[in-house]
Amino acid sequence: MENYIKTFLAGHSITLQQMALADLEAFVAIESENTSLLLANDEIPFPHTVEDHTAFFHGISGKKEEFIFGIYEKTTNDLIGSCGVYSVNWQNSTCAVGISIGQQWHGHGYGTDAMRTLIDFIFDYMAVQKIKLQVFSFNKAAIRSYEKCGFTKEGILRQELFRFGTFHDVLLFGLLRSEWQRD
Repeated sequence: MENYIKTFLAGHSITLQQMALADLEAFVAIESENTSLLLANDEIPFPHTVEDHTAFFHGISGKKEEFIFGIYEKTTNDLIGSCGVYSVNWQNSTCAVGISIGQQWHGHGYGTDAMRTLIDFIFDYMAVQKIKLQVFSFNKAAIRSYEKCGFTKEGILRQELFRFGTFHDVLLFGLLRSEWQRD
């Protein structure tokens, strides 16, 4: 049990923590980057206002079926992104996950480390059988990261997303509890 307490929400190079009001400015900066706008959701990639981000930021602690974490670089404790558990379906024992990492921290393994830590949290502390996610077909780095974490491609929503003047597929991935490999 002592090992679990020591490693609770700690990855190799990151920790997952509840974000504090002091993190709002860094959160807004990350979520306003072009890569966040283009890769994180399927909305029209129009920048949100500071007020939009502030309302979201303040609302994240009040939702009982969503668990949002800040991703902090371990050595500096800088906020480098966020991740969370959404759409928890207790009847069917499923949930969805999402992640957003600031552009300057892409390509260093932080996202994979954060996702593995989030998966450990879900399977250690939630009665969930399956974790689901969606990723845009052109986001090759994210696809590789999810596959490293054990996710399996389960389906394709064909020409579901309009970006860069054309339609793209959205890939559906899943990870079953029985497939989970603790890092």
